[in-house]
Amino acid sequence: MRFLSIGECMAELSPAGDPRDPRAYRLDYAGDTYNTAWYFRRLRPDAGCAYLSAAGDDAPSDAMISAIRSDGVDTRFIQRRTGESIGLYMIVLDGAERRFCYWRSASAARNLAEDPARLDAAMEASDLLFFSGITLGILPPSGRQALLDALSRARARGRTVAFDPNLRPALWSDADEMRAWIMRGAQVCDIALPSREDDAVHFGDRDGQAVLDRYRSAGARCVVVKDGPGPVLYAAGKEIGAVETPPAATVVDTTAAGDAFNAGLLSRFDSGEDLARRIAHASALARHVISVRGALAPPPDPAFPS
Repeated sequence: MRFLSIGECMAELSPAGDPRDPRAYRLDYAGDTYNTAWYFRRLRPDAGCAYLSAAGDDAPSDAMISAIRSDGVDTRFIQRRTGESIGLYMIVLDGAERRFCYWRSASAARNLAEDPARLDAAMEASDLLFFSGITLGILPPSGRQALLDALSRARARGRTVAFDPNLRPALWSDADEMRAWIMRGAQVCDIALPSREDDAVHFGDRDGQAVLDRYRSAGARCVVVKDGPGPVLYAAGKEIGAVETPPAATVVDTTAAGDAFNAGLLSRFDSGEDLARRIAHASALARHVISVRGALAPPPDPAFPS
């Protein structure tokens, strides 16, 4: 299997965990779709894993691409753009919850969909494609449409498209624009991975079933509704049900829990397991991730969760 994740990777500043120096921060590289690629690579070392994005031609861009490559993720679909750079964000923790401060206006990833031929070539070289609402949110309207058109073409050629709506109102001009583009994204996907809490707030869905029904109505053949520590609802053909998730023993940092869940599920895309079992694996990985600090928390071993 060849996995392609599409979006923006940024420089990440996260608390270093030194109580003696609250100014101590660690530099890393992360972003929702990159986090999913990072976890996918560790769960499936036998599979191809590539990242489609854009970066600049400066030293921070060089360092980020070198880090991505050293993580084992294929960087050939990261376009280098003259005179541009990468985005930056800082994590501020409040207990186990986190807030983010962003500096991304100069990010080259905002132009990742400018070349339709490059999009088609990357998708042609892949089997399973993944993008998010954040991917759409950082792009200009023309780029959003270009990306969705390319995904539609890839889907028509037999590729499978997965989509996490990952609703972030700050990326959009208003809530109506966000909702409209998110549902356009849902129309080109086979697998939708929404969050009950986010969709309840921004779409007014009364419960997880309403979230599931809306994405199925949009055309997704498989819908998995994440709900924090609550049951995960799912529907894929005749497979319909809910998976209860055991409570986490320790919650240190919830950063990237949803991204890890996505990777846990998608990494078993070709396993032949039933969907409920794949969801249980994904939930186990998410519980592990929230038990440690930072977005990228290596699983105990490549076969995790067993």
